[in-house]
Amino acid sequence: MDSDIQKYLANKTVFLTGGTGFLGKVVVEKLLRSTEVKRVYILIRPKRGVEIKERIIVWSQDPVFEPLLKTRPEALQRVCPIAGDCLEPDLGISDTDRSLLSAEVQIVIHGAATVRFNEPLHVALAINTRATRLMVQLAKQMLQLEAFVHVSTAFSNCVIHHIEEKFYPEHLTCNSEKVLEMCDQLSEELTNSMTPALIGSYPNTYTYTKALAEDVILREGSDLPISIFRPAVIIASHKEPISGWIDNLYGPIAILFGVARGVLRIATIDVKAQASLVPVDYCANLALACAWRTAQTEQQEGVAPPAIYQLAPTARNCLTHGEFKDYALDGRQQCPLTKMIWYPFLHCITTLWLFPLAAFFYHTLPAYVFDLALWLSGRKPRLVKVYRKIHKTLGILGPFSRQSWYFDMRQTNQLREIMSEQDRSLYDFDMASLNWKKYFEKALLGIRMYLGKDPPTTESIEQGLRVIKRLKMYHHLLQLSLVCLAAFILYSLIKHLAV
Repeated sequence: MDSDIQKYLANKTVFLTGGTGFLGKVVVEKLLRSTEVKRVYILIRPKRGVEIKERIIVWSQDPVFEPLLKTRPEALQRVCPIAGDCLEPDLGISDTDRSLLSAEVQIVIHGAATVRFNEPLHVALAINTRATRLMVQLAKQMLQLEAFVHVSTAFSNCVIHHIEEKFYPEHLTCNSEKVLEMCDQLSEELTNSMTPALIGSYPNTYTYTKALAEDVILREGSDLPISIFRPAVIIASHKEPISGWIDNLYGPIAILFGVARGVLRIATIDVKAQASLVPVDYCANLALACAWRTAQTEQQEGVAPPAIYQLAPTARNCLTHGEFKDYALDGRQQCPLTKMIWYPFLHCITTLWLFPLAAFFYHTLPAYVFDLALWLSGRKPRLVKVYRKIHKTLGILGPFSRQSWYFDMRQTNQLREIMSEQDRSLYDFDMASLNWKKYFEKALLGIRMYLGKDPPTTESIEQGLRVIKRLKMYHHLLQLSLVCLAAFILYSLIKHLAV
């Protein structure tokens, strides 16, 4: 028997932005696999020489859709691409497609965003803020609209450390209307030059423009059946559609993969700080539950602002960066990669002035030695360039790896409580019961398979174990050599001083 959420989504038409992204793919897959949704329109940016329909066709080869297509081979036929671009005026949607969406769509899930922390302000504003306003305006033309879910981020208000499920317009230097109006009148260069003054206490353009997007929802979308979903840092899937699925190297996953490859050895991380991580399938489940709940809630203009649902680890089942690091290093014996440049280890420091010196000895100096060996063998040197990017990324991630945030989830918990037992099972997002140890066992296997491109076979894992055994021996020999060298230098100094 269908659950309440399944009954609601049956025969509905959904419009999804960000559908080709990490979370978007999982939302689409879950819709097609768990419901009898009528149609899913997806906003897709056209690429030169590639038809937008081809962008959907290639999904048949994507591992995330493999379980779905085994049971429902025709499932992707319900997905219809809509040509558009969040950087363009009116989202780049043609008049014909706009009329189609206005007539048919009942549910909107707006997840399109640029997640680059160092994106130029004019780009981040266009994609994260202005596109949200344009989506709200489009939604107001939709004759059958029942629910609009705006996917934000739990860090949209990271200027404070205890974040409730409410709006925080007071932290903005200017409201969204003034910022967008001002930027429309300025050149891209002048807009970017104003970044420090505009973002204020926000650590980057991503969190700032996502905060502005929420201000757009509050100011211009409150008369719609609308809600905001704020997930913490989204990482590999826990259960669905396959355990450990991941297709990107953002944030913590980049750290996991860098450590597994033996590339990342030192980072500015406070091991006692809380890591705010959530599996991508939990996020997809909550996004659909938000749509269901928003449609059930009668909108009363002017009575209350749109509901906000946050998803992050609970206080009773939290995860520290130290535990995250330990789980990452567990992969050395559980599922090592076959392609490593050194034995995986990670030293964490919080003294910022010490990091450049430590990084020189841990990263830069070995990189020059490695690149010299590549050059002598006739291959292109590359590791020094890689470490420049890694150090830049660590600098960008620094504010989030050295601090803790607490996210109130009262409304999210209330939503889960009103869901039926069947829905709580089908659309699970219970962070309190997540077993982090078991989760990372699956996630590390997924990283090995989907990012490391190592097959999930016994032979491949045994090969990885042989490689890591050899690298461990080299690692300890190097440590012994360095200790002996230090002892010799110290002995020579003492002997010289004694003369």
